[in-house]
Amino acid sequence: MVEEVLEVSRNSGAARQRVMLPSTRPQRLTDIDMVEAQRLYVPIAEFNRVLGGGLVPGSIILIGGEPGIGKSTLLLQTCAALANHVGRVLYVSGEESTRQIKMRADRMELQSDELFLLTETRLGDIFEQVNQLDPTILVIDSIQTVYTDESESSPGSVSQVRECASRLQMLAKTNGICVFLIGHVTKEGAIAGPRVLEHIVDTVLYLEGDQFQAFRLLRGVKNRFGATSEVGVFEMSALGMIEVPNPSEAFLAERVLNAPGTAIAVTMEGTRPLLVELQSLTSPSTFGNPRRTPNGVDMNRLLIVSAVLTKRFGLKLHEHDIFINVIGGLKIDEPASDLAMAVAMASSYYDKAVPPDMAFIGEIGLSGELRAVSQISARLIEASKMGFKRVMMPKMRRPITDVPEDLKLVQVRNVGEALALAVPKD
Repeated sequence: MVEEVLEVSRNSGAARQRVMLPSTRPQRLTDIDMVEAQRLYVPIAEFNRVLGGGLVPGSIILIGGEPGIGKSTLLLQTCAALANHVGRVLYVSGEESTRQIKMRADRMELQSDELFLLTETRLGDIFEQVNQLDPTILVIDSIQTVYTDESESSPGSVSQVRECASRLQMLAKTNGICVFLIGHVTKEGAIAGPRVLEHIVDTVLYLEGDQFQAFRLLRGVKNRFGATSEVGVFEMSALGMIEVPNPSEAFLAERVLNAPGTAIAVTMEGTRPLLVELQSLTSPSTFGNPRRTPNGVDMNRLLIVSAVLTKRFGLKLHEHDIFINVIGGLKIDEPASDLAMAVAMASSYYDKAVPPDMAFIGEIGLSGELRAVSQISARLIEASKMGFKRVMMPKMRRPITDVPEDLKLVQVRNVGEALALAVPKD
């Protein structure tokens, strides 16, 4: 139990009332004048994609991620690019000194006369510097280190984070400043602090990836100005985050052809199709309870696919340990990778390689049937670009449009037909 002292300042309440007063008057829907806000283009294309086409003036963006994943590096690189193209940028750090940030900027060879650094944690002093500097972009690194005198709680507490985020939201909306907030995450991977923090902001981004892998994924989970679930792919290097314009090629770069236990899945991350390699290893278990070890796929999907293969198609996987790995540190959540997972497990079980020119699309039902997935045309076009000649997919009732001429569709009704074509027993 933690005691939480709540104080309501009359001055802050009056200021909030003055700010919100004009927007509280009812207006007819037909009388509202729609003026399209001019987005600020971010010179980093992958970042621009996740934001939905650029920064909307007056928006507030929350970025979370594990410690050391590269949040500060990515934002410092983005701020330097924005300062050279958009205008004045103020980077406020409550965890590092200006010299530390300067050392990182020198390492990444970043130079900009319009990028200003400030080490401060008191919100009132930050607002004073904002009023004097009048920046276009404001970065707070991190929101858990900032505090306001209106609350007696310690920095990082629920009341402090809520109050500071609310005031920064008012600053963004009234002055048209784009505000970036960096948030710490909990052990479960969610952004620390009250859940209301994610409701206050306009956009929530997560920087994901394995610290032992070079690839980082910037994933949008909320976006009021664009599509959610968009993904930008970066590669961590000594010069900062390098964009990966063709992620499928990067994930398949070290692929070994004619190796048993591998299959290519065509997945979708937002509106972007990605081809990823799934590796599987099945080995007889020496213990009473066989192990199921997924890396990059959902544990429940692995259990469902292995149970279907055992019950419906005679693979004695209940006697084997099963290991599934997604190459490149990518995490796949959509069920469209079920067919590739099943083919990879069968390939390892029979110790026979899958045809190297074939990719797989399809969701598996509990009866062993294959179900259709969305955005088939985009997936097929991406598979053709990566040089695949055949794609195995569920049998469609309607004809598929925009199929590349050099791509052959292998349509099957269930997993049994798929295994007979992809991994024949004889």
